[in-house]
Amino acid sequence: MLPRLWHRIVFGDWTPNMFQRTVTAALVFVCLSVCSRFATAAGDRPNVVLVMTDDQGYGDLGIHGNDQIVTPNLDRFAREGVQFSRFYVSPVCAPTRASLMTGRNYYRTGVIHTSRGGAKMHGDEVTIAEVLGEAGYATGIFGKWHLGDAFPLRPQDQGFAESLVHRSGGISQTPDQPNSYFNPLLWKNGEPVRSRGYCTDVFFDAALSFIEQHGDEPFFAYIPTNAPHTPLEVADRYAQPYLDKGLDETTARVYGMVQNIDENFARLLQRLEELGLRENTLVIFLTDNGPQQQRFTGGLRGRKSQPYEGGIRVPCFVQWPQRLKGGRTVDRIAAHIDLLPTIASACGATLDTSGHRLDGVNLLSLLDDANGDAVASWPERSLFFQCHRSLTPKAFQNCAVVTQRFKLVGSPGTFAREDFDSPTEAKFELYDLLADRGEQNDLASQQPAVLQRLKAQYEDWFADVRASRNFTPGVIEVGDPQASTTHLCRYQDGSWVDGRSTGWPVRVVRPGRYLAVVRRGETPGELRLRVRWQNEEQIVLLDQRDATGEFPLAVGTGLLELALVDEVGNEVELLGNATAGDVTLTGPIGASSNQ
Repeated sequence: MLPRLWHRIVFGDWTPNMFQRTVTAALVFVCLSVCSRFATAAGDRPNVVLVMTDDQGYGDLGIHGNDQIVTPNLDRFAREGVQFSRFYVSPVCAPTRASLMTGRNYYRTGVIHTSRGGAKMHGDEVTIAEVLGEAGYATGIFGKWHLGDAFPLRPQDQGFAESLVHRSGGISQTPDQPNSYFNPLLWKNGEPVRSRGYCTDVFFDAALSFIEQHGDEPFFAYIPTNAPHTPLEVADRYAQPYLDKGLDETTARVYGMVQNIDENFARLLQRLEELGLRENTLVIFLTDNGPQQQRFTGGLRGRKSQPYEGGIRVPCFVQWPQRLKGGRTVDRIAAHIDLLPTIASACGATLDTSGHRLDGVNLLSLLDDANGDAVASWPERSLFFQCHRSLTPKAFQNCAVVTQRFKLVGSPGTFAREDFDSPTEAKFELYDLLADRGEQNDLASQQPAVLQRLKAQYEDWFADVRASRNFTPGVIEVGDPQASTTHLCRYQDGSWVDGRSTGWPVRVVRPGRYLAVVRRGETPGELRLRVRWQNEEQIVLLDQRDATGEFPLAVGTGLLELALVDEVGNEVELLGNATAGDVTLTGPIGASSNQ
């Protein structure tokens, strides 16, 4: 298709000087093509802004029946756009983010849960940022990544040309300590920066600056806020009005954080309008899972980490004024895995699925479906959800299978159980969501055929996702020239067995001597570092002033064990989520590298 500028010059306002105008237009077209290899299609492709909040449940919006919370801008955006009434995500955050970024079930990507080695997405996964970047889009992330803090798992390694993020699963969580929602320490393109202001404001400010810088080219701005996740830090002026209504402090602070998000969302839309970008910008708003705390859920059962609707069913609102007719609701089931193929289709980006099969489907026909034709012909599908605290996922533990009508719930309440005996202990519930959205009437004994059919579908799905990577988390690479310094966090990155960190799965890509800086915390006495790598062990004397030491590492892949030991060789016991025992490796020392 000819781009609009070319079409307008050649075919608009035809005059006798047609030849001269045609030649001039051709020269302009060639010049634009030389300046940008993507210029021929840029005018027809939408910009994309994807906003996802953290732990904001289905009921944390006025439009979903909450008469206490103040969210006029998100409510208006929902009413004037396209709403998905049944949009699903994973029960907790890192799995949702992996599926969102890749269009694949998170078990395929190496992400197993949210911490203790389970939130590391493999570096060879293809993200939506990489897909759009290849299509000529400027790409930026502003907020929470939570798919790996070390190379090659970081956002800048996974397609984002611009990044402003916090580490780990939240500001002030391990290893992002000490930190605060006010003036937080953040990481801009891999370098630490001290920001000024409230975190949500800071992230939206950065996103707006990015949009302003790239307004003359297609862009993808991903704004995954860490609010309203704990810690519930927000200015009193946001929380106090809810306390005055008689709400408890936890709910008041959550609602205040959401109200701040609502105001920032309005700023985003207004700036797009002022820049003349609103009409041709695809804006998507959703949340990553249900509420962490007990509060209004819009009639849905359950909350974060649970496979009930309150844990996995979330708001999803879409606007693209230039193309999509607003004021509509889509009732077909959809999920986080669908956004990558949908956005890629809207942007005309090519998807190469030869090495990474997609699980999501393109929803664009449903979004375009002003007359209901697509809904009438939309095929039946089943969506699968599961998550629990273990690096070894077990069949039927804390899971769900969702169809357009029915829902199978497997072993609810077992999220935190690492000793779950699968499938011996598995228990099942069945609900008709069209008649019972609150999941109050268990039909398992009344609909045995439906129950068995969904169980069989789950078994096929579980075997399929296990076959992808056998539930192996992503691997950190040490010594790569692109990242000569690697921070290894025990709690977030380590491999955990029976509640204890056993080391880090890594790939050493260059041999040589490495400098280690060890966080010793409050541990008294003279300490040493025990290093076990590739079946060899060595004891490294540490400089007791700054807890540094050097040791050689050979090329290879495996478990790198780095443990603090006392003078007689006894390993120092460390708290599970403390930063003591974390190690920063730099090297190979003396080798040419780029940080």
